[in-house]
Parts: sequence; structure tokens; C-alpha cells
Amino acid sequence: MLYCRIIWIYIERLCQVIKKAKIFGILLSDLDYNSLLQLTVESISQKKKVAIGYCTAHILNLAYNNNSLKTLLNSFEYLHPDGIGTFIALKILCGKKSIKAKITGSDFYPILIREAIKNNWSFYFFGDSNDVLNCINFNFPMLNIVGIKSGFNFDDKEIILDINKKDVNILIVGLGTPLQEEWVVKNKNFLFVNVIFTVGDGIKIFAGTKQRGPIIVQRLGLEWLVRLISNPVKMWKRYLIGIPQFLLRVILNKFRIIKQ
Repeated sequence: MLYCRIIWIYIERLCQVIKKAKIFGILLSDLDYNSLLQLTVESISQKKKVAIGYCTAHILNLAYNNNSLKTLLNSFEYLHPDGIGTFIALKILCGKKSIKAKITGSDFYPILIREAIKNNWSFYFFGDSNDVLNCINFNFPMLNIVGIKSGFNFDDKEIILDINKKDVNILIVGLGTPLQEEWVVKNKNFLFVNVIFTVGDGIKIFAGTKQRGPIIVQRLGLEWLVRLISNPVKMWKRYLIGIPQFLLRVILNKFRIIKQ
């Protein structure tokens, strides 16, 4: 009986499909922190290759009238919703068929790091500046970092050659949208890695240089306010214009005034 039960659990797992919800023509996977980590574990243990992206309200705004970006985003095997804006929008548009949990990449990366240190997974970081990248090893000295490359003035062929000779389990790409999505989709088939994560400026979480605000601010989904206050010149348009624009688009789609 026990043997049959084990086989049945294995069959159920093989047949398990991660559900997806659509918003503005983009398919988001119903993932929480545990399932994201499980995808990573399985890809590394089974020596598979998988690309995992993310979608914030800002990225959804960028992709709203940009079919090329939608195609890039939908080319990822998994695209997890990121942040409270995306979570609320999916609840409004998809109801019971929506995703179950609100997650952020910034909260997932520490979970990934702990598991990586425990299993000695190898990392390659590509993106941001050398100053930021050099902070990662200082911030997490036990992390197995086999390579780093700045996101400025890079050559695709050189980076791919460097990655492929270093036995990389997890490739972190932080170039910002849409450059990081373009780079991954263009080069994925040439990379000898197990898991590719696009992270945007989330690469600063690994470096310990990203301002997030107090825990209560994070739980309320108000980290955008911290970023706005800390860098208003750069962020005012993204948030002061982008948030109302995003909410309006969600409402218009909900009531079928326009369709995407």
C-alpha cells in the first residue's frame, strides 16, 4: 500500500500544471515563494534549463501597447507577478481564477540565497555596475559566486563564453526592462545554465544596497513610496503618473470598455 501511495504521489506531481492568469495579454504564473524555490530545485537537480521572469505594475504599463514586449514576456517559461499592484489588478480582473499569493522578488531572493548556500549552488550575476556587483560577495560571503559582469558596455559573445565555462547553476540578469527580457530570449538557447532569473534592480537586494523601508511599509505594499522619496527625479513619472494610469487601465478592462 505504501509503495502504491508513493507512485500515486509521483504521478500527481508529474501531472501538476502551474495555473496562469492573463492580464493585458500577458500570462502570469500562479507561483508563491515555495513553488518558485521548487522550480529552482527541480531545474538544478534534473539539469534542465528554465527562464523565470517577473511582472510589476510598471512592466505591465510598459507592455500595455507594446506587442513586442508582450511577446518577450510570454516567451519565458514562468512569469511571476511582482508586487501589490499586480496582485490587486489580477484579483479585480480574474476573480477566483486569479493568483493566490502576493509575492515580490525582493522577498524571494533572500529565500533563494539561503537555499543556495545550503546546497552550494553556483551563481553568475550580470547587470548593474561593478560597484554594486562587488558588494554581493561582501554581503553574502558564503554564496558560491563564479562570475560577475557589469550591465554596461558588454559584448554578448564574451559574456556567453564566460558563463558557459564556469558551470553556472543560477544566472541572475539585472538589466532592466525590456533589455533584460530581450537578452534572455535572444541568448537562452546558447547558455549552459539551469535557471535564469531576470531581476531588474533587484540585483541590489543581493548586494544589500537597495532601500526597502521598514517592514510595515513592505507589508503594506508601499515600497514604491520609499523609492519615490529617495529618488523623485527618476521615479516621479513611474509612480505619480504610472500608478493612476495602471489603475485606470485595469478598470477599463474590467468593464470591457477596452480589451487587451
